[in-house]
Amino acid sequence: MVSIFEEHRERIVTGLALLAAVLLIGFIDNFFLMWLVLGGVYILAFNEAIKLFGVEKDGLLIYAIGIWLVAGVYPYGDDLFVLAGVAYAGAVAYNKELPWKDFLPFIYPTAGMLFILTMYQEYGVLALLWLLAVVALTDVGAYAVGKSIGHTQFCETSPNKTMEGVVGGITVATFGGLFFGLTIVDFTVAFFISFFVAVSSIFGDLFESSLKRAAGVKDSGDILPGHGGVLDRIDGYLFGAIVMLVLLRGLV
Repeated sequence: MVSIFEEHRERIVTGLALLAAVLLIGFIDNFFLMWLVLGGVYILAFNEAIKLFGVEKDGLLIYAIGIWLVAGVYPYGDDLFVLAGVAYAGAVAYNKELPWKDFLPFIYPTAGMLFILTMYQEYGVLALLWLLAVVALTDVGAYAVGKSIGHTQFCETSPNKTMEGVVGGITVATFGGLFFGLTIVDFTVAFFISFFVAVSSIFGDLFESSLKRAAGVKDSGDILPGHGGVLDRIDGYLFGAIVMLVLLRGLV
């Protein structure tokens, strides 16, 4: 146990600090604070996405900040990236020199972050805690099972992921997520949502891995010691939040 801690000391310390900060913000449960913190995470992630997508145009951060400012007062923040898409499509139609690649950061991570904020507005901090638990348990379960019995490669995008680890992570997260989901919905819905959020978080991680492989980098950044960049930590949440909010609206 000691050897494992020493081997991953930096990663564990950073992870515990992040967890403590998240729990404190959740305990305070204030919209302005949540909007401010999520906004900071979003801007950092957006900047990393610009580099991963190979976008060379300057000034995009200004538009990202503008979207987040509007999300603070507009009641349907998750719709803003759709409106941004309509606006950019119009701009491309007007000026054919505008590349569609420049819009990609306004889909990823923008959509996921807007869905996280909207889910907090509509379902409260317990929904975010549920999301946090499912995605975290998926990661932990996949790592533990993959390390112990994993031997079948899951896919080429992420060579270290095993089929056994993926199945183990989804199983752990589905049943573990039930305890958090039952504070909001009934057993069947909690099980259903936990399962699909766990599956989506796996593919959220894969999507970011594919971006890093295409960009030829190991991590999306280096702001978090032992973890890499912001996108390296929130990739599963960006997919999971969208799936969770859609299912909550449809099933509750």
